[in-house]
Amino acid sequence: MQIESVDSFAVRIPLDSDVSFSNRTLEERDHAIVRITTDDGVEGTGFTLGYDSAEIIADAVERLLTPILLGEDPNDTERLWREMFDGTVPIGRKGLLLRAISIVDIALWDIKAKAANQPLYKLLGAYTDEVPAYASGGYYRDEKGIDGLIEEMEKYVAHGHDRVKMKVGRESVKREVERVKAAREVIGPDRTLMLDANGKWKNKQEAVNACRAFAEFDPYFIEEPVMPDSVELMSKVNESLDYPVAAGELEFSRYGFAELLREGAVDIIQPDVTVVGGVTEWMRIANWAAVKDISVAPHYNWELHVHLLAAIENGLWAEYFYRDLDVTVFDDVLEYPLKPSGGVFEVPNRAGHGVVLDKDKVDDFRSN
Repeated sequence: MQIESVDSFAVRIPLDSDVSFSNRTLEERDHAIVRITTDDGVEGTGFTLGYDSAEIIADAVERLLTPILLGEDPNDTERLWREMFDGTVPIGRKGLLLRAISIVDIALWDIKAKAANQPLYKLLGAYTDEVPAYASGGYYRDEKGIDGLIEEMEKYVAHGHDRVKMKVGRESVKREVERVKAAREVIGPDRTLMLDANGKWKNKQEAVNACRAFAEFDPYFIEEPVMPDSVELMSKVNESLDYPVAAGELEFSRYGFAELLREGAVDIIQPDVTVVGGVTEWMRIANWAAVKDISVAPHYNWELHVHLLAAIENGLWAEYFYRDLDVTVFDDVLEYPLKPSGGVFEVPNRAGHGVVLDKDKVDDFRSN
């Protein structure tokens, strides 16, 4: 089996209304997508959020990675990963190039699992066939307020979620304490509440003061209290709190996670398969974390992460966004959107990773 063609492109899907977290406001969601086809007619798909750079990621696949891939055996994921990574070191190692490598590697694993007629998690060595989901939300909208947050949390509880996450950091600490208190009162004392600051605070005093103000509401973790590259600062914050720091959604490759853990910056890692370097690198990171008894709670992309979490012993939960929240919209281009039932995902048994694009809908949103 040989790689015969590589097609990479971008889609842009508008939101119904602007949505904000601590330091950014979104009007649309863009994704870079790759389709890789073999001479046997097996097709693999990979994708990643573009953060307004999806076209650049897709172009990097076409210009820099496709020449490495054509004519190669898609089963050789270890070798091809290394060739793609080493071949782009002067301009890569992190950022856009790692996202490009990620979506290629995801597509190759999709091909491998389809060729083996197995779902991806079985090919990787299944540990379970069910993965708990947490409802992720608590975003900011001008018209929302605390009443809207309460209504949102009530919906998550009604859907059977024992775990929820909310954004913090956009408003004053006093106001954020009111928001966190309201969420805790809705979900009750026995459910898990997580907080996500998206790198809001600029120094130790700001971060620690805010996070300590939330402590009485028993958060399971605070995600990215400071910017992701401020590893030393994150370590100081983690050391100062009675509950753990989690991070990693914007970290790249095993080398970045090695620094986070070496510095004691996090107690929970959040690798995103579409960011770190694909399935090949994600599994390296997760298995290495298991050696240190570190838990894995990956960021976003639940369609892919359910397979990966189901293949490891140290997985926590998959992050899930309800479509009517109008924050993540990739479901709009999928034939089989994956949804939890009673707060739990059943891992799909379709061959491959199970993510099937609706080609007509993709064409409606295609931007290049």
